Amino acid sequence: MALVRWVTEMGMGVDVHGHDYTKAARRAVSDALRHSSLNFFRATDKTRDDMHVEVIVAVADPDAVDTDAVKAEVPYGTVTVRAVAGGLDVPPVEGTTDGVVIANAAILVSFPE
Repeated sequence: MALVRWVTEMGMGVDVHGHDYTKAARRAVSDALRHSSLNFFRATDKTRDDMHVEVIVAVADPDAVDTDAVKAEVPYGTVTVRAVAGGLDVPPVEGTTDGVVIANAAILVSFPE
């Protein structure tokens, strides 16, 4: 089955104190979703359940992301999540351990041809 991409949306999420890659990734996905409002379903004879949603999150330590927790942020469609190297780790202030984790997310929405 060939898929055709219809929507690309980006977001950014930050964990300021916990150095939690999953929290930052979830916030990035939530940020991207809040920028979207898909109003073409009726005109195209598609439903939200027809969507194939690919989520790519970029963080400095991709292995530290719980992709199932990130997947739970997306309410509709067939969802896949992939964590890749990227994002940014901001070092903690001297004498502390709470560095900042910044995650970037891309949400790609496709439908079957």
